[in-house]
Amino acid sequence: MRNYLDFEAPIKELDEQIQKLKDSAVKSGVNVDNAVAELEKALVSKTTEIYAQLDPWQKVQLSRHPDRPYALEYIEKLTEGTWIELHGDRTVKDDKAMIGGFGLLNGESVMFIGQQKGVNTKMRQYRNFGMANPEGYRKALRLMKLAEKFNKPIVTLIDTPGAFPGLEAEERGQGEAIARNLFEMMRLKVPVICIIIGEGASGGALGIGIGDKVLMMENTWYSVISPESCSSILWRSWDHKVTAAKALKLTADDMKNNGLVDGIIREPLGGAHSNHEEAAQILKTVILEEIEKLSALKQETLVEQRIAKFCAMGSFIEA
Repeated sequence: MRNYLDFEAPIKELDEQIQKLKDSAVKSGVNVDNAVAELEKALVSKTTEIYAQLDPWQKVQLSRHPDRPYALEYIEKLTEGTWIELHGDRTVKDDKAMIGGFGLLNGESVMFIGQQKGVNTKMRQYRNFGMANPEGYRKALRLMKLAEKFNKPIVTLIDTPGAFPGLEAEERGQGEAIARNLFEMMRLKVPVICIIIGEGASGGALGIGIGDKVLMMENTWYSVISPESCSSILWRSWDHKVTAAKALKLTADDMKNNGLVDGIIREPLGGAHSNHEEAAQILKTVILEEIEKLSALKQETLVEQRIAKFCAMGSFIEA
């Protein structure tokens, strides 16, 4: 059964009307095709209207939608069952919040790395709600270096509320692990494509977010802090999260306008959660196009352009 957010109430109402008509047609044998067609037309119109005027907080809600596809599902759909997951950082353990491995994308090997949240309560606990520990980032770096060794492109799928903030994570070097990833990803000699598919929060997202192309799906966010945390710091409560979401400029459009991401990937009408297959196909098309462009560049050019891109971000004045 599909879950609906508050602002999707008109969509829910039309969906229910369509389903009732179809159910009654089955019971009574009455032809209701014309009535269903009219309602489906109204549904498309209403969905288009609602999704054309989403505010930042509504996009944050969509990025967390319980029906939204996560990294593992995307990888399985992109590679059509040819993905082989690799485990462990060879130091501490295998972090289940960070997944990665080689998969075939149109017959070519690609290293996929992503954060996995989990699809139900038990799996969310198993995946630590997508919040990686230091060993998760070290596993990601190990896999990136493996891809570089075999000259294979890297695709990272970012979806995390942040790196795990626990004491044990700090004791094992959470800050150092993320910083090391930033340093090493900047110098990788293979194409690196980073895609925010859900939440992109703080260093937890940035730890696998340095690439030749950094892209955001349409209904995602990318920021140093979540709206709730921002609200709790500034106003001592979560009551101002809507205001915080607007002020943070965290949507895909904001990030693109500020030159912090390279592009926006459109989603199916009604969001990625409404059509997983179409969302994966759109993602696959974009990834293939970007890999083709980046693979044509020399290794030295890739590294130089990547460093120059990130060094040019932000504005400052030398006194």
